Amino acid sequence: MGTSTIIFLVVVVILVIWVISIYNNLVKLRNNRENAFADIDVQLKQRHDLIPQLVEVVKGYAKHEKTTLENVINLRNAAARATTIDDKITAENQLNSALAGLKVTLEAYPDLKANQNFLQLIKNVRLFVKDIPSLIPEIR
Repeated sequence: MGTSTIIFLVVVVILVIWVISIYNNLVKLRNNRENAFADIDVQLKQRHDLIPQLVEVVKGYAKHEKTTLENVINLRNAAARATTIDDKITAENQLNSALAGLKVTLEAYPDLKANQNFLQLIKNVRLFVKDIPSLIPEIR
């Protein structure tokens, strides 16, 4: 074998190793993203479980706010049914907006804001919302 053949083979081997290395890094990044989102998904499921309880407490105080409550329930169900990461992100953003609207609606009910069940549920929902951003850096 000539010198040029050996150089060519060495270059080919280096390129193959480089391509394999890039592929492995991409697979590792994809797996890290999926694992990190699995942790977020657990938090979201726990939050989804609290929302129906919150809505039931509110229903007793705000019977005429039926549309807002139904919207929150429908968006919660859509968020729970989302399967892909992108669908989950979109559904959670819509649910967050609806919950913010529910919060504004609830400001008109001082008796409800004093209800201990309601206060505990709101506290739990907020805890889950605060925990989720702490998990996001793991995705990057």
